[in-house]
Amino acid sequence: MKKTKTVLIHLICWIAVLTYIYGESLIAGTTFQKSAFKISMNFIQVVEFYICYLWVYPSFLKRGKIIQLIAALLLTIAIFISMRYLIEQILYFEWFGMKNYADDTPIFTFITDNIYYSIAFFVIPAAVFSIQQNFKTERMTRKLKEEVVKSELAFLKSQINPHFLYNTLNYVYSLAIPVSDKLANAVLRLSDLMRYTLNESADGMVSLAKEIDYLESYIELFKMRFEPDFYVDFTTEGVSEEKIAALVLIPFVENAFKHGIVNNERQPVKIRLNVQHKRLSFEVSNKISHAQKDHSSGVGLVNVHRRLDLIYPDKHELLISNNGNTYKTTLILNL
Repeated sequence: MKKTKTVLIHLICWIAVLTYIYGESLIAGTTFQKSAFKISMNFIQVVEFYICYLWVYPSFLKRGKIIQLIAALLLTIAIFISMRYLIEQILYFEWFGMKNYADDTPIFTFITDNIYYSIAFFVIPAAVFSIQQNFKTERMTRKLKEEVVKSELAFLKSQINPHFLYNTLNYVYSLAIPVSDKLANAVLRLSDLMRYTLNESADGMVSLAKEIDYLESYIELFKMRFEPDFYVDFTTEGVSEEKIAALVLIPFVENAFKHGIVNNERQPVKIRLNVQHKRLSFEVSNKISHAQKDHSSGVGLVNVHRRLDLIYPDKHELLISNNGNTYKTTLILNL
């Protein structure tokens, strides 16, 4: 629906622009030659507009890649000049026996003249793209504020029971110590998980080290359940003082444990977390359990997509692969 609306808006705008451009010519009258050259010019400018609007600015301006942006704009100029030469100097001559530029026109003059005509259609798509991005940012901000309000209400409603459960777990831990070290350790791990979810910071961001501790506690709790046949290979590299949205990594591990095989020594669940230059890469791969009766798409992955869109707009990439034997997710975050 949004794409249809966007196409309709573009169509209306182009009709208005072309009506303005050609209205005067229709009223005052003009030669075929002038009309042909005007049509070819406008066609090439429209092509230039959409090259910038659909490729150049979304790919490079939006992501702050200045060098690539300049290179792409230079390429667009080259396309503009090449198309104008092809249509007006070659095709029009073959079809109608006319050219827009005389044969003795210096190449430098031809190039600089067309750079001048192409500049306007760098600026216009940049303005349209920027306005569109501002609208998207405003909509995203409103959604984020709404989500924050909903989360705060849900958080306030849930305070009593989780705190009661956390305090009860501490009490159960004290009772379990003389009975079984394994039981006491399991209760302690569960208590750590509960404390982490309750002590989330006001802005929802926590240190990456704490998020890793949470993952390790979760893995250890599962290990107690399945040991000795529990094989998980979890490694981290490059972690320092970075911050991350709380609980954004755990759904991928949950998904691997729920839908994967954890008791295969030759093909363990692999979890890799690497941070380089404020860029986090988190990979989770597992052998798929075909005995699973639950064919859902994974624990919380839909919610993860939504959280990532809200918290890391244009700063994340989520890749999912499934070859029928191995399921792999790769999350890349710009911290």
